[in-house]
Amino acid sequence: MDYKDYYKVMGVERSATQDEIKRAYRKLARKYHPDVNKEAGSEAKFKELGEAYEVLKDPEKRAAYDQLGSNWRAGQDFQPPPDWGAGFEQRGGMPGNEADFSDFFEALFARSAGGARRAGAGQGGPGAQGMHLRGQDHHAQILIDLEDAYRGATRTLNLRMPEVDAQGHVVTRERTLRVQIPKGVRAGQHIRLAGQGAPGLGEGGAGDLYLEIGFNPHGLYRVEGRDVFIDLPLAPWEAALGAEVNVPTPDGKVALKIPPATGSGRRLRLKGRGIPGATPGDLYVVAQVALPPADTEAARSAYRRLQEDFSSFNPRAALYQGAQS
Repeated sequence: MDYKDYYKVMGVERSATQDEIKRAYRKLARKYHPDVNKEAGSEAKFKELGEAYEVLKDPEKRAAYDQLGSNWRAGQDFQPPPDWGAGFEQRGGMPGNEADFSDFFEALFARSAGGARRAGAGQGGPGAQGMHLRGQDHHAQILIDLEDAYRGATRTLNLRMPEVDAQGHVVTRERTLRVQIPKGVRAGQHIRLAGQGAPGLGEGGAGDLYLEIGFNPHGLYRVEGRDVFIDLPLAPWEAALGAEVNVPTPDGKVALKIPPATGSGRRLRLKGRGIPGATPGDLYVVAQVALPPADTEAARSAYRRLQEDFSSFNPRAALYQGAQS
């Protein structure tokens, strides 16, 4: 997937004000509109402009996009980091499915900000006097450690709410919250903080803040739903003959019996050792046979003896049979 430089598409600097972005879009949209410009490629350019403007006109999307940094160049191979948008509050939902956006846009902004209330609720304006409207809900993504999901935790979070200052630049206002992380929470789940959204109008109550949970990358574990996976290195003799080894889990070490003839990639299940819940997940131990280094003459001699003892063994026999069928 290619990185898209939305500022380059719009022909503006990264420091451009919101008004400058709006003026640039209006000028270029008139130039490349398919009803006006019949040249080849104008329609594609017009759609690209629309996508760039969809991001840069919105202070929240723009602030999240800017967090990717200025070192990326248009056309570079790109994958969004797992924490690219963590900590940003959003007011409302994302564009509907009718919009024809690129894979790059979808990878960054396709997450639904579900639960959004009326657009503009909790914001003043002409005719707002005497109205009583509930404040708009806010949404943010937070990252927690996997161990927090096993035990529960109380965490202090710093969230950022993008705003437009008096000069028209996007700035972020930070606030700190003390949040209870419930035991058994899983990635994608939302924690609702009542009254922590936008203030209401008149006697209307404040909106809520919904925190979408994600997990920080872990050095040992991978997570799929409530299931947890860990790669377990095994010595060749442990894999061949069987053994009992200690396996680290987020809940402590567990003794695991390795069956004889365990090959790399084999999954061994520890039932109920995944993320807790009414139906807890499982922890899968994925065997990985690790070879001792042949870095001494004695080690090389041992491998040569092994080669002689297993001269009839061909690890690629199944490949050749498959190629002939």
